[in-house]
Amino acid sequence: MAPRWIPFFALLWELQCCVCREVTLPAGPLYRVAGFSLSLPCAVSGYEGPRTQDFEWYLYREDAGGQQIGVVSTRDTGFPYAPFQSRVQAGEVRVERDSGDKARLIIQRLRPDDQGRYECYTPSTDTRFLGNYSSSVVVKVIPDTLLITHSRILSGQPIIEGTELQLTCAASVQTDQHTHVSVTFGVRGSKGAESLGHNLREIISIDRELRVTPGRSATYGRRYGDGEIAVEKRRGDGGRDQYVLKMSALAPEDSGSYFCEAAQWIRDPDGTWERLAQRTMELGNLTVQPLAETLSVRSLPDGDVSLRPGAPLRLRCQVSGVGAWNGSALLVRWMRRGPAGGVEVEVVRVDPDGVVAWGDDLSRAGGGSMEKEADGSFSLHLFSVHPADAGLYRCAVSVYAGRRTPAPESPATITQRSEWVTVSLKTEEVRVSASIALPRRPLLKRGSTVTLLCNVSVQTSGASRVEVQWLQQPALSEHSGRLLLATLSYDGLTHIYSNGSDLSVDRVSAGVFRLRIFSAAEEDQGHYQCRVQVWAQDPRGGWYSSGATAESVTVHLYLYTRVTDLLLVPLVIGVSSALFVGVLIISTVTCCFMSRLAGQRSRTRK
Repeated sequence: MAPRWIPFFALLWELQCCVCREVTLPAGPLYRVAGFSLSLPCAVSGYEGPRTQDFEWYLYREDAGGQQIGVVSTRDTGFPYAPFQSRVQAGEVRVERDSGDKARLIIQRLRPDDQGRYECYTPSTDTRFLGNYSSSVVVKVIPDTLLITHSRILSGQPIIEGTELQLTCAASVQTDQHTHVSVTFGVRGSKGAESLGHNLREIISIDRELRVTPGRSATYGRRYGDGEIAVEKRRGDGGRDQYVLKMSALAPEDSGSYFCEAAQWIRDPDGTWERLAQRTMELGNLTVQPLAETLSVRSLPDGDVSLRPGAPLRLRCQVSGVGAWNGSALLVRWMRRGPAGGVEVEVVRVDPDGVVAWGDDLSRAGGGSMEKEADGSFSLHLFSVHPADAGLYRCAVSVYAGRRTPAPESPATITQRSEWVTVSLKTEEVRVSASIALPRRPLLKRGSTVTLLCNVSVQTSGASRVEVQWLQQPALSEHSGRLLLATLSYDGLTHIYSNGSDLSVDRVSAGVFRLRIFSAAEEDQGHYQCRVQVWAQDPRGGWYSSGATAESVTVHLYLYTRVTDLLLVPLVIGVSSALFVGVLIISTVTCCFMSRLAGQRSRTRK
């Protein structure tokens, strides 16, 4: 049985060691690669004396039989042994302080004979010699086997904005240790980066744990989320892993010098990741030309186009300078403006999916087509033109760079328009006049049928028809404008826009058109007018508005009161007077009778 005083002294020793000096190094062994740096942190705690402690490093090589070799010291410049003197003087081997009691040994370029056990020693500043004053860790120096190659170098030739870019580099490591490889694609020296004061930007990477991470720039994060940039890992020839950078829509700010960087990583015994080796492969220079400098939109034919009504019209929109046709989406529209200017309206469009839609300007169901003839060539074909088709035409092209199927709300990268093409029509001269007549015999009275006649005269060399509209400005209406009552179209169709009256329109004879109002009422009074539009026939047999119009003067319609209505007034007044007198007499007689009856009842009671 141990004496009772032993536990007491053991406890006393532990209490003393709570304030003992302790020197710590990372757990080992540590594997590092020849030719690359070693950073070995050392910390001391539980010491007495100044806050700034000194550090000395020793190396015990495996092939030196445990012989101690001085590496570097913070207090003695003559401390290094011969193998390290020149390297310390050159700064390749040095001490860097993190704080007064923390420092690290830096060997900038490891050599194979740097392998061994490293000891960190801290000279005592304590009043008592307690604790440990040194710590050691084994460092293994392994060969550098990191290899990086490329399959394509950029030629330096300008590339148009929106073009797709694909770059490949291969990276491999041959080692018995369990190491990982990370690959990063980046660009340096772009104009946009220089303007912001940055010379290097990481685009995207596959890290040591095979996670894909976009560059720190918010732009790359957005483009990665939109699928515009990506990186893939493939198994290449010879067992090497290939890493492929894909950029679906290059922008002008992507100009610069591209590189691929590969790094070898290992997980140390304490669980932290350490980069062992790193190599960079230059992939060439890239210049991205903005679409604004390369895009060209041209309308064909050049100049003016003169046609006769009914002739076909074909216009072509030629687009160039877009780059790869399968890399960007195009929205092509044909716009028209009247011969005298005015508002520009959309005639037709073909969207990126090839869907054709006609605008409100023309209704071309079966009368026209919009086609993509070839890459960059889009044609507008109107089968039969009419005077309403005359005007100024041009095509507008919106390019969605690098986006084959842009979202409906996505803004176009650029929109460019061609020069105007003037389309004029040679039409026959048409003269037209109109007059209105309102027969006043017999006398027009309320409830009768009112007839208005519109006499039309047309002078033209070709076949023609007219469309007649009847308009009214009511006498009792609060509105000062004219109301459209009815239309007789050029093809004989009748359209009645009822104002509450019973109406009809027809053609009485050549050049004579009639409006009839049945059971005319007070609200039918007012000013009437007819408006005429001439329609001509094209050589194909189709009818079109010639643009020739005429309006008649106005006539005033007043309806007299019927005789029966005049006789009804005294009759109504007479009947009303007779009823009033009768009611008055009956009321008087009834009142007298009731008074006499009341007197008789009073005498009887007495």
